[in-house]
Formats: sequence, structure tokens, C-alpha cells
Amino acid sequence: MSRDAEFLKELQRKFEQKLREHEIDVIEHWKERLDRIYALRPEGIASLQLEIRKLSETMANRVKTLKKG
Repeated sequence: MSRDAEFLKELQRKFEQKLREHEIDVIEHWKERLDRIYALRPEGIASLQLEIRKLSETMANRVKTLKKG
């Protein structure tokens, strides 16, 4: 294999590894947020819906912020 091909293969491997690590970080972050809601043990559907709505709004705001970039 040529040096360029080897370089590109290694670059792609590193990129895919970074992408996986980032995806794991993102999923862990949102799982922590959901676990906090679960730990609250809301006293009914209304309070649970409120907590889920807050989380959804937080996620929407984060997406909007990232898109502005």
C-alpha cells in the first residue's frame, strides 16, 4: 500500500474512533439527565410531563445553538 493510502486509512480510523467517543459522550449526558428525572419520582403524570417537557426544551435549545454554530 502506498504511504498516502496508509495515511488516509489511519486518518479515517482515528476519525471514526473520535466520532464513536463523541457519540458515547452525548448518549451518556442525556442518559444522566433522564436518570435525574427518574430519580425525582414525580407524583403523577402532570409533574412527569413537566419534567419531560423541560428536558425536551433543553435539547431543542441545544440543537438550535449548535446549528447557529
